[in-house]
Amino acid sequence: MSSLPITLGVLVSGSGTTLQNLIDQISAGKLNARVGVVIGSKPDLVGLRRAADARLQNVVVDRGEHTDCPSFSAKVFEQLDDAGVDLVCLAGWLCLLEIPWRYEHRIMNIHPALLPSFGGQGMYGRRVHQAVLDRGCKVSGCTVHFVNGQYDAGPIILQRVCPVLEKDTSDSLAHRVFEEEKIAYPQAIRLFAEGRLATDGCRVHVRG
Repeated sequence: MSSLPITLGVLVSGSGTTLQNLIDQISAGKLNARVGVVIGSKPDLVGLRRAADARLQNVVVDRGEHTDCPSFSAKVFEQLDDAGVDLVCLAGWLCLLEIPWRYEHRIMNIHPALLPSFGGQGMYGRRVHQAVLDRGCKVSGCTVHFVNGQYDAGPIILQRVCPVLEKDTSDSLAHRVFEEEKIAYPQAIRLFAEGRLATDGCRVHVRG
């Protein structure tokens, strides 16, 4: 295992709270990583301002300027190649990507529910938590998974669970789930950096 920090490419489409968690974990010495580039899917995102405040390289690849997924994806991966990233971390990224073979099992996403429940196109943010409440679930949590070109369908790396309380709102549940996300994403990145993840079809095995 190398002692050198792993280089991350972080993709954002919103406020960048997950990006901020990674920045904080790195700054605190809890995650041996560096952010090589932050890519936003449209201009003027709060997530891009967070990147700029942390003096991180940040660029916009505007989904609205591309007529199809392949051309958009090619531009995104061109930026990631230029930054020499080891691992791509989706952090509130809402755009489907066409993944080149060289990035297979090198892209992670975190979803604010226990997949395969409450995932898929359009299931993000408060919508997920409200769906969990509407269904009457007693537990929720988060899922870190590899990205495979379909919404929330890649092999699951790890999950963390939290209770759903009787008086929860989508906001209060979102807060509790995010506390688990703050632990889960750095943990998954560490496992990747340590070479401990082995993918077999739809299953991810953790070595050691």
